Amino acid sequence: MLLLTALLLLPLAAEPIRVQITTGGHPYDLSFYGIFEGQGDLAITVNPHPSAYRRDLRKFVDVLVLYNLADTEGESERKNLRAFLESGRGMVVLHHAIADNWQWKWWYEEVVGGRFLMDQDGAMRRSTARNNEVMAVRPVAKHPVLEGVGAMRLDDETYKGMWISPRSRVLLETDNPTSDKAVAWISPYDKSRVVVIQLGHGPKTHRDPVYRKLVRNTILWAAGKLNDQ
Repeated sequence: MLLLTALLLLPLAAEPIRVQITTGGHPYDLSFYGIFEGQGDLAITVNPHPSAYRRDLRKFVDVLVLYNLADTEGESERKNLRAFLESGRGMVVLHHAIADNWQWKWWYEEVVGGRFLMDQDGAMRRSTARNNEVMAVRPVAKHPVLEGVGAMRLDDETYKGMWISPRSRVLLETDNPTSDKAVAWISPYDKSRVVVIQLGHGPKTHRDPVYRKLVRNTILWAAGKLNDQ
C-alpha cells in the first residue's frame, strides 16, 4: 500500500511533443537530423512530399518542421495543412522551405510572413541565393525563442530579395551584403505559433550548438511549451 501511494505521488512524465519533419524537393545533408539528437521530449517522424499532408495532421502532430522545397497544390492537402494551422498547432519553417508555396498568397502573406520568389512576379524580381557565405548573426529582440541564443558566426547560404511582411517580428539579423537583413522572425499569423529561420543550409550550421539551441527553442515555443515575454 505504501509503495502504491508513493507511485501515485510521483509526477507523471510529460508526453513528448509530436514533431513531423517535412522534407522533399531539395537535396540536403544528413547532418540535418543531428539537430534533433538526444531530445527525448521530441517524438520525431519524417514525412516527405508528396505524402506529407495527405492525412488529418491534427490527430498525429503538434509541430510541423518544414525543410522541404515543394508546393502544396492538391486541394485536400491544402485543406489538411490549413486545418492544422487554424487549430493552433505550431510550425517551424527552416531555410529553403521559405520558398514553399511562393504563389499561395494566404500562405506567404498570412502564415509565413515572408516569401522567397522563385521567379519574377510583376515588379518583384526573383530572389537570389549564394552559398559559402560567412554570416555574422545577432539577436535583435527579446523573445523565448532566443533564450540562451547569442550571436553566431556561420558559414551558410544567404538569401536576398525576399519579401518579408512588415507585420513579422524580426528576431535575428545579419549585415552580410548578399543577404536580406532579417534572417529569423515570428510570423504575423495569429491562429498558431509560426517561426521562420532562414539559416540552415549545411553541416557547418547543422552542427553549430547555438543554431541547434535556436531550433530546439522554436519547436518548444511553437508547441506552447515556452511562454511569451
